[in-house]
This record gives sequence, structure tokens and C-alpha cells, in this order.
Amino acid sequence: MPSHHQRLEGCRSMATTLQTLDRGLRALELVAEHADGISVAELAEQLEVHRAIAYRIVTTLEQHGLVARSSEGSLRLGAGISLLASRFEPQLRAVALPLLQALAKATRATAFVSVAQGEECVVLLVAEPEEGLLRVSYRVGSRHPLSRGAAGIAILAGRAPRNDDSEEVLQARADGYSLTRGQLQRGAVGVASPIATPQFRPGVEACVGVVAMDDLDTERAIREVKAHALRLAELVGR
Repeated sequence: MPSHHQRLEGCRSMATTLQTLDRGLRALELVAEHADGISVAELAEQLEVHRAIAYRIVTTLEQHGLVARSSEGSLRLGAGISLLASRFEPQLRAVALPLLQALAKATRATAFVSVAQGEECVVLLVAEPEEGLLRVSYRVGSRHPLSRGAAGIAILAGRAPRNDDSEEVLQARADGYSLTRGQLQRGAVGVASPIATPQFRPGVEACVGVVAMDDLDTERAIREVKAHALRLAELVGR
């Protein structure tokens, strides 16, 4: 049986390991937040660790393809992130579909989950209402700029604040949802809320929302979309 001293040493070792893991995950988030790249020195400063520790973290992330270092030394997300994201999306579909069907029924509108791919917003999953309003053409695989439409704006609102954030993004971040009219299709109204969970960062950024024509009950849609986004975040974060 391990002695008291050995148990204490084991606890200290585990705490150190978890702290290192936490720093590594935080480092990935920081790299993801700096699209133009971040230096190891800047990373060390934001992590509040010695530069030597930051170098070790970066080296480990590089070995797993999660971070790439340019010739100038700036850090960006590596190709390994895309691989992790691609493996995560099928899990998201399985968890999200029942919730989307419930959301479509509650709002009598087309419900969707969209994700960010580069500078575009891509529809990942759609559920149509069984009856009700005139439906909007919103299909799996449809894409549009992140800067337009409720879904794209919601995803941008879920990111860390930037100096060049638009008024729409600032408002959506403050409200917890975005509401747009006619930005992607004439007469269409969209409501979307970011799925706020660490499981989606830094590889996947997603939102849940609904879209319908002008007679959408926006108050009900906002309430239901925010509730379903929260529930989906809880399920994915388990």
C-alpha cells in the first residue's frame, strides 16, 4: 500500500499535469484568437508563465499538428485542428438533430446548426417544421460570409471581442443572439445564438438558429433559440 508521502507526491504530480494540460488548452485558445499570429513571448505573457514554459507548450502542440510556426516565428493553428473538427461534427449532428426538430416545432420555422469554415458560415444541419409558415430555402451545405446573416453574426459574437467588430456583432454579443432581416434572402428573418462551450474551441465555432419569412414570431423565436443553444452546449460539454 502506498505511504502517505507517496500519495501526496502522486497528488502533486497529477496537479502539475492538469495545470500543464490547462495551459496547453488555453494556449490553443489564445492562438485561435489571433488570426494574424502570436509570438511565443506574447503567448507567455498572456499565459503568465516563463518563456521557457511557453516554448515547451508550443513544441508539444506543434508535434501534434495543433499549432504551426511561421518562418518569422508567429504561431497559428495547425492542420491538426481541422482533423479534430471533422471528427467532432458527426457527434454534433447526432446530439443536435432531436433538439433542432423540437426547435422547428416550437417556432414553426426552419431550424439549423451552422459552423464557421474560414471566413464563411456553413449550414451543417437543418430541421423543417411539420406545418406553419412559408419555408425559407436553407439547405445543408449552404454558405455565406460570416459578416452577413444571423448565423454568421452569432458566430462572430461568440468570439473574443475585436476592435473591428461591427455594431451588429457588438449588439449580438450583448444580447446573446442575433436578429437579421432580408440579409440573405428577401423577406427572410433569422435568429441565431452561439453555442457557448469550450468543446467548440478552437477547432469548431457553431451556432443554432431559425429562419422564416416576415411573419415569424421573433419574441418566441429568440426565447426558444437561446434556450436550445444553451441546452445543446450542455449536451456537447458533457
